Amino acid sequence: MNFLPITNYDSSPKAIINPFRDEDYQFPDKMLLAFVTPEVMRKFSQEYNAEALATFPMFSGAIQVFQINWHGETMGVCRSVLGAPAAAQIMEFLIAYGAKQIIAVGSCGVLREIPENSFLIVTEALRDEGTSYHYLPAAPSIQLDSDIIASVQASLRKNSVAAKTVKTWTTDAFFRETPALADQYVAQGFEVVEMECSALAAIARFRRIKFGQILFTADSLANPKAWVARNRGRGAHTMALINALNCLIDL
Repeated sequence: MNFLPITNYDSSPKAIINPFRDEDYQFPDKMLLAFVTPEVMRKFSQEYNAEALATFPMFSGAIQVFQINWHGETMGVCRSVLGAPAAAQIMEFLIAYGAKQIIAVGSCGVLREIPENSFLIVTEALRDEGTSYHYLPAAPSIQLDSDIIASVQASLRKNSVAAKTVKTWTTDAFFRETPALADQYVAQGFEVVEMECSALAAIARFRRIKFGQILFTADSLANPKAWVARNRGRGAHTMALINALNCLIDL
């Protein structure tokens, strides 16, 4: 073998296993993909009278898709699990059954000092994971949709939510975020780290749907000698869901 398999890209949209399984689901065009705890999602869906639309069984537990009436507009809401491969499966199901505009929200670790529970809008994601290379040719990073970024910025500003744009390091290897790599990527302008964004952005481009990502800050890796868990961004979970749904309305 004289090539790296990760660079052996096949652009065919048809695979041996495809996400559409003729299960008679129909999801709203606009979908929130949320990296929050099951308890947060359960309370949120109960408070806002969300209607269950579908259940996708996965090894790590069933994933439910809900429908919610948000200020007069019907939206989809789905909780995701951590990690690009698993999140990719969920996003593929959402697209296969009708989602055309997806905003994801989730936590990130900070590589330089940014207060916990701050909201960030991703403009670029470093492709340090494997999933995206099966959706797009190999490249160091992926730029997110500029129209979606502008719309999210305007929506958050309209709702008096402070948020700055950011470049994120997406990695599969939680325990391989080394000081040398962190320093290297910070020098290139990447300020936070998480595990899904570049893969989700690649899927969106491959499937030709609109995608944006809002992050909220959790733990801190700003000092490589003293990782600080803080409160893992728990104070931002519910507000992140509200912010993303408001942004979806304005798309």
